[in-house]
Amino acid sequence: MEKLVLIFHVLTALSIIALILLQQGKGAEAGASFGAGASQTVFGSQGSGNFFSRLTAIMATVFFVTSLGLALLAKRDAGAGIDTDMPQAPAIEESQPSEVPAMESDIPELDEPAAEVPSADEIPQTGEPEGEPQ
Repeated sequence: MEKLVLIFHVLTALSIIALILLQQGKGAEAGASFGAGASQTVFGSQGSGNFFSRLTAIMATVFFVTSLGLALLAKRDAGAGIDTDMPQAPAIEESQPSEVPAMESDIPELDEPAAEVPSADEIPQTGEPEGEPQ
């Protein structure tokens, strides 16, 4: 099923590329004054713009739907591959002692005493007090 959707998805992408390349740009009307306007009568009096733009919109919608379908199929397949009853791998034991010496504590101790931090009352206040501006 997934391969079928994938093939249809690639064909849709290629058809969108071909449709975009077949469409004329905005500067193509200048060629009509030199006799190139007769080729647009195949698609009707409005030219090929309406036909190709509608077909491009339809193919873009099909491309979006196939992209969504491929994503859902991939999600379903990925969910089916998970086995919850799988036995756990045994823990690996170290056969050699570690070269790093073990510490008694995770927090290192300082050799010198910490400096005293002044309290908020001891810090001199400078400037204006905080509050609403005057």
